[in-house]
Amino acid sequence: MTKPLSNDEYAKRVLALAVPPEKFVATAYYDPDGDCVEFLAKPDPFYAERMDELVTVYYSQETHEVIGSLIKGVSKFCQKMLKRAPGFRVVIDGGRVKLSHVFLAKLLASTEVPEDLPTKTYKTLIKMAEDSDAEAEFCVA
Repeated sequence: MTKPLSNDEYAKRVLALAVPPEKFVATAYYDPDGDCVEFLAKPDPFYAERMDELVTVYYSQETHEVIGSLIKGVSKFCQKMLKRAPGFRVVIDGGRVKLSHVFLAKLLASTEVPEDLPTKTYKTLIKMAEDSDAEAEFCVA
């Protein structure tokens, strides 16, 4: 018959089995069916708010800070940018585009009054995308 474990012995065995979670890595995923890029910089549970015709922002349920976004119609937006500013092609590297460039292009191409732009949120998304070096590959003809 096996000798019962003490509380300390049991705790040591349980802790030895526990594996720390893998470190979260920011991700950007392009969905060709929806022509959208989902970007998550933090693993928090989130809620979403539509910011404009291009971006839906993800906010942490706990801290209410920006933690990511969904960019809808991303290929169409980039094609429009290429017509307006052909130099935008410089930021496309073999079909891969850094998300910070997409956010910045949207901010710079806006015809809205600067006070009406969600500038602070765009700057936050640009910084998060730069810090994580987030990019996605999507069709930009």
